[in-house]
Order: sequence, then C-alpha cells, then structure tokens
Amino acid sequence: MSRTADLYVWLVLPYASMALFAGGHVWRYRKDQLGWTSHSTQLLESRLLAWGSNLFHWGAIAVILGHVLGILVPASATRAVGVSERAYHHLAGIGGGIAGLICLCGLAILAYRRAAVARIRVTTSTADVAVYVLLAILILLGVGEAIGYNVFGPGYNYRVSVGPWFRSLFHDPKPELMSQSPVVYQLHAAIPWVLYALWPFSRLVHVWSIPFQYVGRPYILYRRRYATSR
Repeated sequence: MSRTADLYVWLVLPYASMALFAGGHVWRYRKDQLGWTSHSTQLLESRLLAWGSNLFHWGAIAVILGHVLGILVPASATRAVGVSERAYHHLAGIGGGIAGLICLCGLAILAYRRAAVARIRVTTSTADVAVYVLLAILILLGVGEAIGYNVFGPGYNYRVSVGPWFRSLFHDPKPELMSQSPVVYQLHAAIPWVLYALWPFSRLVHVWSIPFQYVGRPYILYRRRYATSR
C-alpha cells in the first residue's frame, strides 16, 4: 500500500469504526430498544440451531480469548513466564486453527439453516447476510493464518506488527507497522473494523444483553410472579 492508503486503512478506518460502534449503540438503544434482540428463530427450527449455535459460539469464545492473548499481551509477557516465541506460535497455530474450524463449522450450519429453511429465510435481513459474509471471510482468513502460516508454513511473528499496531491506536498511533505484514494478515486486521461499524445496526447487539438473572436457574420466567408495585 502507499503511505496515503496506509493512513486510511490503519488509522482513519479504525477510528471511524470505533465512532460508529459507540455512537451506533447509543442511537440503537435510544431509538430501537424493542429491536435490541437476537430475533431468535428457535421456534421455527431447533435441531440445526442447537448444533450450529453451540459450535459457533464456543468456537468464537476460544478464538476471542486467543486474540486477546496474541494481540493485547506483548511478547515480553509470555517470555517472562517461560514460553518461547517458537512454542507460543506453534501452540497458538494449533489451538487457533482448531477453534477457528469449530467456529467455521457452526457458522456453516447456521448459514445453511437460513438458506434451506424457508420460514427462516424470509426473516433474514440484508444486515444478516452482510454479517454472515464478513464473519465467514474473517474466520477463513484466521484459519489460513493459524494453520497455513504457523503450523505448516514458514510462520509469521504478528506480535511485532499487528499487536503493537493495535495497541498503538489507544495511545500513539503507528500505522506504518502494518505496511510490511503479509496480505492475509492485513485483510484479517482490516475487515473486522467493517464488522464493528455494522455491529450496532445488526442483531449482534444482543451479545450485550446477558441474562445474568438466569444464571444457575433451570427455568425462565415469562411473566412476573408478583404484580409490579406502583
């Protein structure tokens, strides 16, 4: 990329995306609280949903934890606890590849369910399609990095480029750190910002509505036991 393109992709895009992410959530909460939901289609079909949702969500949790370790934790921290760079990248490649494949299988089942079940297909919005496409691209790129580069390939130390660049966005931006990264890593680092910008305007907002009151409870209350006090 040219220097101008680097500035737009690695500096302007992240900040614009963060602004849309924050402002969009405020707007959505103020204007569309009734739409702040996952728009569950479980009553329309449950068997594929059970398999796809569990595989996707558990895989995604593992992938996110891996990204937190790889991007937010500097290499000096893992070396301090006795983990060499070679061991770290090998283990991260295997673990990340497995988690990514699980997540990808879940997403494939969910996508097939939306396309194959007519009752669910008619409930699918343009935003849903965009989210599915972006997630599929991101997961495929991530699996390619983990397995193609770090397990069977020459390897790439993204903790000297991608990690420092991401952390620099919050104190002293260094967009030039990404200019020499392999294309697959550049794509994998740039596309999430598009997803974050779309997030507030899709059903992804439901991830912030965690029903803590139901943790440890074997049932869900659909109506109040006692009348609401005035």
